[in-house]
Amino acid sequence: MIKEIQAKVLLSRVKQPDTWFGLKYNMNLYRGCQHRCIYCDSRSECYRIANFDGEILVKVNAIELLRKELAAKRVKGTIGTGSMNDPYMPLEKNQNLTGRALAVIAEFRFPVHVVTKSDLVLKDLDTLCRINQVFAAVSFTITTADDALAKKLEPGAPLVSKRFEAMRTLAEHGIHTGITMMPILPFIEDTEENIAQIVRQAHQHGAAYIIPWFGMSLRDKQRAYYYARLEKLFPGTKEKYQKRFGDQYHCPAGNAKRLARVFNELCAQYGIATGMKRYAPESGTQLSLF
Repeated sequence: MIKEIQAKVLLSRVKQPDTWFGLKYNMNLYRGCQHRCIYCDSRSECYRIANFDGEILVKVNAIELLRKELAAKRVKGTIGTGSMNDPYMPLEKNQNLTGRALAVIAEFRFPVHVVTKSDLVLKDLDTLCRINQVFAAVSFTITTADDALAKKLEPGAPLVSKRFEAMRTLAEHGIHTGITMMPILPFIEDTEENIAQIVRQAHQHGAAYIIPWFGMSLRDKQRAYYYARLEKLFPGTKEKYQKRFGDQYHCPAGNAKRLARVFNELCAQYGIATGMKRYAPESGTQLSLF
């Protein structure tokens, strides 16, 4: 179900220095998401989204707000999108809200960082190239290189193989692109083989960086949903979580340190950074963050 709403504010300022993604501002053009990833933190009670998977709220005045808010900004900084939902979920094909927002960002010459699980981002390739005259980055969330496993974990998202192909296209057009390799689900994705496959595929498809997190977070409604899906998809795994993590919010993989060593060694071998470039508003240049 799709419902139109009027937003009061679109851009939120990132309060703490963002060492992972280099963001100064964040925007969410939609509320809710169609990708139905079983682990998504946005189901948590603190975000107050009653029907996260079933009802998508479209901020129909987002473009008007964005234009007004960008005109009032004295300092440029990277605008992020994709933190609470995927800006390229299936309905974006018809709504084109992300595409129109990027066009406004290009007009105002602000840098941008898009996080997505979808090859639909390629529809806005020309606009991203325009933004890249200042700075544009696209990160694909990839937590497994196995299409079959990913389809269980992210049933509404495009195949991982399609994400890798889209990454190659972006890289060929000079867009700073890579992977947000998070979360790595304990007992499901926390193997050296999985990490190695992701890094190798990243190298083959032009990734400049991979940002890892060897674990996940769990709380309230998100935990309940995740455990219900585990019982159906991976019988016996819920009990492993309960035994190891109890009610913990941070749930690191038991072999996180070993996975990190394997990851760092492979990234060094293939020349892949473990952090992404960021835009420096004072000089208008890009700084490497490794």
